Amino acid sequence: MVTFRRPGYVCTDHVVTVPLDHARPDGATIEVYAREVVAPARARDDLPWLLYLQGGPGHRAPRPGASAAAWLDRALRDYRVLLLDQRGTGRSTPANRRTLPADPARAADYLAHFRADAIVRDAEVLRRRVAGDRPWTVLGQSFGGFCAVTYLSIAPEGMREAIITGGLPSLTATADEVYRAAYPRVLAHNERYFARYPGDEALAARVASHLAVADERLPTGERLTPHRFQTLGLAFGSSAQFDTLHYLLEEAFCGRELSDTFLTGVQAAVSFAPHPLYAVLHEAIYAQGAATDWAAHRVRDEFPAFALTDGPVRFTGEMIYPWHFTEDPALRPLRTAAGLLAARTDWPALYDEDVLATNTVPVAAAIYHDDMYVDREASLRTAATIRDLRPWITSTHAHNALSADPSVLTHLLAILHDEI
Repeated sequence: MVTFRRPGYVCTDHVVTVPLDHARPDGATIEVYAREVVAPARARDDLPWLLYLQGGPGHRAPRPGASAAAWLDRALRDYRVLLLDQRGTGRSTPANRRTLPADPARAADYLAHFRADAIVRDAEVLRRRVAGDRPWTVLGQSFGGFCAVTYLSIAPEGMREAIITGGLPSLTATADEVYRAAYPRVLAHNERYFARYPGDEALAARVASHLAVADERLPTGERLTPHRFQTLGLAFGSSAQFDTLHYLLEEAFCGRELSDTFLTGVQAAVSFAPHPLYAVLHEAIYAQGAATDWAAHRVRDEFPAFALTDGPVRFTGEMIYPWHFTEDPALRPLRTAAGLLAARTDWPALYDEDVLATNTVPVAAAIYHDDMYVDREASLRTAATIRDLRPWITSTHAHNALSADPSVLTHLLAILHDEI
């Protein structure tokens, strides 16, 4: 183990070896990394543990002193925190174009073991190794909340309590149903965006029309297409992203061409190089017993407002399309494997409704009324299914509230501990 100190934190590295497939403990293995964080004044205290499960899928855990600060500093008053780099991300054995098997079928089989159920099994190995087999508090943000519900389904004995922020999934919805509910929410966020910045409607249409005829290249060399430009709505569900897109668009043109400032900003926003698993596994997180078959791509045809015509541009949201794997250089080598995953039918169940209905682990969950990423009505149905879950429904926070406002975790802890 390696320990280092930085202002406000004492950090210790932990690495465990786990089976690639937990059903085959004698088979291939990978490494999983987690960073223990404790407040310096409490470094020697026997504190309860809190496991943080990051949103995504395919994103590493936050680093102390960066985006986690709002909730992490609050958590460190009471807990020793473990920041898990979920399998395939960060310092865990990476899964990307450089490391995956060259054979697409082998790569797809490998990637099928990177969903919430495997993440939970990894967490249980860590708990036994790092936390002395004591149940711990689990904090799940967004997809991390999906993982927390899987945790409640398959290993509740490892949990002392659970906190979920913007991450109560439907227990039964197909990928088609998920996206059929998602497109109207994304459209509503578009309307809010253009109401705030009415001049951007004409500007976005001008950019899209220009890209339809001009060969504009991103810094990584590939052509920027109109439909890739359209994916800039992915971040609309976070509190500050309306402003980020506006400031990007206002510097879009340099004369009759797109500016380097704009193209560099678009590249940073649309590239999946830092988190390829997000693209590869995004629909697979909804799969239970059936193929997803590029659900977002197929369902989109039901919503003509997103068609790229001569009319207004409406940005898409948290949707992955087949063309991502031809246009993004970081994803091109994974194109065939992604197609095999989309056609895969033997996905096991991620949630156990019977176990959840008899749950004994205390749970507090924030449900954001206007969440673009997670359907409110589905979250409410799931909240009603999980015994001893206490929901907090709020219209004053966006999906990223946990990282933006320390009062969110304070409020949920108070709910959890019967203080309000």
